[in-house]
Amino acid sequence: MVSKTYPIDIPDPLPESIDSEAAWYGPDMEQRTDWIHKLTEDEVGEIRSAVREVLNRDMEITDIRQLDFVLPTLSARLQKILFEVIHGRGFALLRGLPVGDWTIRESAIAYFGLGTHMGRVMSQNARGHVLGHIRDLGKNAKTDPTARVYETAERQTYHTDRCDIVGLLCLQTAKSGGASSLVSSVTIYNELRRRTPELVRTLFEPYPMDRRGEVGPGQKPFSMTPVFTWCDNLLSTYFVGRYIESASRFKEARPLTAKHAEAMKQFEDLTNDPAIHMNMEFNPGDVQLVYNHTLLHDRTAFIDWPEEHRKRHLLRLWLSVRGDRQLASIYEDRWGSIEIGNRGGVVPECALNAPLVAN
Repeated sequence: MVSKTYPIDIPDPLPESIDSEAAWYGPDMEQRTDWIHKLTEDEVGEIRSAVREVLNRDMEITDIRQLDFVLPTLSARLQKILFEVIHGRGFALLRGLPVGDWTIRESAIAYFGLGTHMGRVMSQNARGHVLGHIRDLGKNAKTDPTARVYETAERQTYHTDRCDIVGLLCLQTAKSGGASSLVSSVTIYNELRRRTPELVRTLFEPYPMDRRGEVGPGQKPFSMTPVFTWCDNLLSTYFVGRYIESASRFKEARPLTAKHAEAMKQFEDLTNDPAIHMNMEFNPGDVQLVYNHTLLHDRTAFIDWPEEHRKRHLLRLWLSVRGDRQLASIYEDRWGSIEIGNRGGVVPECALNAPLVAN
């Protein structure tokens, strides 16, 4: 099997420091509240009205488009929030969706409808799921090479998703644990450049990354993906440490050199530094938006409620955003496409669908 060769554009010299609103430190950000956006009563009313319209038309969730989900004033506010996510700190929290008043279908319609005002909703797996369910299904990601950590109660570890923006809507919280954590990958670059400059360049080189069973036509079961890429004078980051580790199960995947392994360790050590990352609690009705190109996200392990209806439950969207940054061509090996507004996600083996239960 012959793989396409992609150019690796490493700036020479590497920037000594990247000055950006996305380069923040967790303890400072935790003291701020400008990233929290509380919905007004009128905005909630617009969402309720849009949900009723979709229900009255008996529409499939996957058929909802922005024109079908009318938000007369909230839409403009969402664009401002989206701008700060992409061009600013890299995340935002939208607070106040009345999920306690809604059925799961109504919550899903509201969430998907909001997503259409921010980007194109992408498939999250080969089954064509555009609505993901973050819930413990009793799986074990350590022993099952196809299991996803979001299907367990384990800690996720810091990673990025295969999309421009990942959105999470909280429906239920766990009995304990399950806190969200974010870290700026731009800050991590700056710290690595300052502390171990000899290792930074290594992270611009491709690492083997397990596809976890989602292998497209003509693809190897792993991609070759750098942690850092440089395109149009912007640093983008793609990192899933577990998948780099599990790629070693393939004979074709070259083993990491000692230098590559050390660079990866230093990167992960920095993500786990409480002086760099921030923690965030979710409440039911909160929507978290995270920009994967400048942030990594994590979730702590949790203990769930014994009652089925009380178990921790989040809905996830993967969004491809119009007017976003260019990505390096090597992303094609992992993402399939780098077309702005139509990239990321997983090529489905069937029609797109929005399941209302976790499976």
